[in-house]
Amino acid sequence: MNQVLNKKMQNSWEDTINNIIDREGDFDTLSGHPLDVCYFPINPDNNYHRDLGFPGQYPYTRGIHPNLYRGKLWTMRQFAGFGTPEETNRRFKLLLDKGQTGLSVAYDMPTLMGYDPGHSLSLGEVGKCGVNVFHLGDMETLFDGIDLGKVSVSQTINGPAIILLAFYIAVAEQQGVDPKKLKGTLQNDILKEFIAQKEWIFPPEPSMRIITDMLSYCTGNMPQYNTISVSGYHIREAGSTAAQELAFTLADGFTYLEYGIRAGLEVDDFAPRISFFFNSHLDFFEEIAKYRAARRIWAKRLKNKYGAKNNKSMMLRFHTQTAGCSLTAQQPEINIARTSFQAMAAVLGGTQSLHTNSMDETIALPSEKAAEIALRTQQLIAYETGVVNVVDPLGGSWFIEKLTDEMEEKAEEYFSEIDDLGGVVAAIEQGYQQREISKSASEYQNKIDNNNRIVVGVNQFINDEEEIEIPILEIDSRAEQSQLKKLYYLKNNRDENKVESSLKEITKTCQTDNNLVPFIIDAVKSYCTVGEIVDAMKTEFGEWSENSVF
Repeated sequence: MNQVLNKKMQNSWEDTINNIIDREGDFDTLSGHPLDVCYFPINPDNNYHRDLGFPGQYPYTRGIHPNLYRGKLWTMRQFAGFGTPEETNRRFKLLLDKGQTGLSVAYDMPTLMGYDPGHSLSLGEVGKCGVNVFHLGDMETLFDGIDLGKVSVSQTINGPAIILLAFYIAVAEQQGVDPKKLKGTLQNDILKEFIAQKEWIFPPEPSMRIITDMLSYCTGNMPQYNTISVSGYHIREAGSTAAQELAFTLADGFTYLEYGIRAGLEVDDFAPRISFFFNSHLDFFEEIAKYRAARRIWAKRLKNKYGAKNNKSMMLRFHTQTAGCSLTAQQPEINIARTSFQAMAAVLGGTQSLHTNSMDETIALPSEKAAEIALRTQQLIAYETGVVNVVDPLGGSWFIEKLTDEMEEKAEEYFSEIDDLGGVVAAIEQGYQQREISKSASEYQNKIDNNNRIVVGVNQFINDEEEIEIPILEIDSRAEQSQLKKLYYLKNNRDENKVESSLKEITKTCQTDNNLVPFIIDAVKSYCTVGEIVDAMKTEFGEWSENSVF
């Protein structure tokens, strides 16, 4: 260790390293050369200690863990869900058997929008882009034979997230699992829905009230559960630049903090359980710089603006998914290589959890074979490439450090513009983020159309005689018919008086400042459906349409 590094910081880091145990493994190079946990500059200036420092120490630019993947590999969490809960349950068990270490639930469009399978807008969509879950029995089936006390579960759900959370809590209780022991993440990021994904249910302000109810409830009752995964992924998929993804995502995160504080929560009581979800696109070094800048910005804001004292509040933890929008229907096998580069960038950037897209996802939901290849890609990076042996191996690169600084500077410019508009919610209502993303998407597409940006197999290196021969997973109408039968059976075999009473209590609670979560848990235990609970909330909260941004 170089002696001109800040001795106090150095000694603290070395003490930490000496007191933690690495996982079992060989951390030498393939040729047998021993490697240090991390590498540092020979002659660091003051900026080094201010902006980079040591892994596991403020400002966490070099990572939130002192020994990162030497201590524990990232969670390999493949996104899965299709058809009926029975079908998805089988896929979950298959992935767990193949070495996946966490589950990530993809819900279908009716579930995401808060509709039961019998709704007219659900016709033809049930089970198509994810699993259909409309009542507690579906959630029971989804996790049948899976111990929620042992498996971390991520749920990609936003508009009706409070209802799916209630399903999850109720199933855990049925299994005898104390909610205090539940580990996992609820995406629950309604702001990015207004900005990019467009799957909201209620207007912005009532939506934020629901978010703060969940923050408050989980802070008091589910201390190991991540209540919000602030998502830049969908912002990037909508066409943003890396800097816009970074800035708009962190601005959303700061907004959730402010609403939580306004609701009476102490920042250090809930900030450690806000996580992030980023995209990993194809500009390899830009993505790595984005993750490093994100950690530094979050740490500085939490300490200097929000007064956090708990180091865990300042540690930005994030899940990464490779870029779905970068996948091509042309020559789909090449998507395996695209995904590999993107996954490597996420690992070099220090991700805590990773989903690798399957080669066929631009055509259909992943087949079992394609999902296995995607998982094996992560395992190859973890066990064969050697990139896990050193923390922040690209730290100190002139190029990476300059990119990281520029990412931070550009994000700060966006923060100022959003503040000038009155904050994130006001900016959304004025269409600011939406306009910025649409401009970037248009500029990127123009580059492809004009051959200024090459996409292999699309505008160059085209195979005119290509025939797609990879197996495609097809979801037929049987999933919809199965769920409709369940809906009919449910409504003819439950206690309708309990259902009606529960729904009235929800509407009444929406008119007060009382926390909605306990009332919705009671409703799901009475086997109220997603659509019924949403309608009971709409009675008070109403609906919302955004203004056109063009």
